[in-house]
Amino acid sequence: MLWFGKRTASPAVPVAAAQVVPLELPVPLDPALFQRHFDALLAGAAHDGGIESYLAALAAKRQAFAAACARAKSVALQLDDVAELLALVFTARRKLYPAMAELGAAHVAELMAGLWFGEQPPGERLQRFVDAMPGAVTGDRASIRAAAKLRRATWDFAAELLHYPDTERYPLMTRWVWDQGTQSGALREFVRGGDAMREVPFSNDPALFEGARRWLVTQLAAQGIYRDEALWIDLVQAQAYLAYFRSMTEGSLGADFGRGVPPQEQLKRLLGIDAAPGIRLDRVKKPVAAVHAGTH
Repeated sequence: MLWFGKRTASPAVPVAAAQVVPLELPVPLDPALFQRHFDALLAGAAHDGGIESYLAALAAKRQAFAAACARAKSVALQLDDVAELLALVFTARRKLYPAMAELGAAHVAELMAGLWFGEQPPGERLQRFVDAMPGAVTGDRASIRAAAKLRRATWDFAAELLHYPDTERYPLMTRWVWDQGTQSGALREFVRGGDAMREVPFSNDPALFEGARRWLVTQLAAQGIYRDEALWIDLVQAQAYLAYFRSMTEGSLGADFGRGVPPQEQLKRLLGIDAAPGIRLDRVKKPVAAVHAGTH
């Protein structure tokens, strides 16, 4: 078990050829709920520069990931390269860099190459990336909890590493899209009566995410959207998850997600587009020693 149309193509990069075959969803998704989240997305964007500004920001993020992936085909990425990508992944950027530094640049470059260019199914590549992270230092509860948080952040980073260089091939499989373990995520917000269901029978299989994505493409087509569908899907899913998040007094994203900030800013933070690629690298939490040594 895992832990967790296309008229405008994403940038061409040399990624692995494995295709995700969609799974028929065990519970149907509701077009009326899609419409609700879609309308809320457009209404919110209208107060914040318009939906085109969001699409442009996501396209810039996609290009940054695609450029790193293409570069990794011929040279090993350095930790500075990793930090630039981490800055664009909200749920990982404050948690993951120290572990990456501990593993070392060569090992991290090998893991990223395996994720991007490996021949194994995408779910296996994601899990291998997660399993490479350091485990609990001791057997006490705090150490075990810290190791689990690290694995969750690593999963999200790996999911975005896989998705953004080739958004047409791989769906976004972060925990906020769906997490079987916590039974939470954007996909639940498209299930009629999902808030009353004790358990939604969705797995963390990539095929499940791809099945949901195919359904979302159909809903976008009904809105007359046939370009940049992959980016639209990321936006709509983020809008759906935030509807859930704001309905809860506590959320898994934590205090630094910005309770009390405008919904549009929360949307941009969740998607990692609250600053342009290469800007605000200080958002990546690094070991103090590394900062003083100038190794970041």
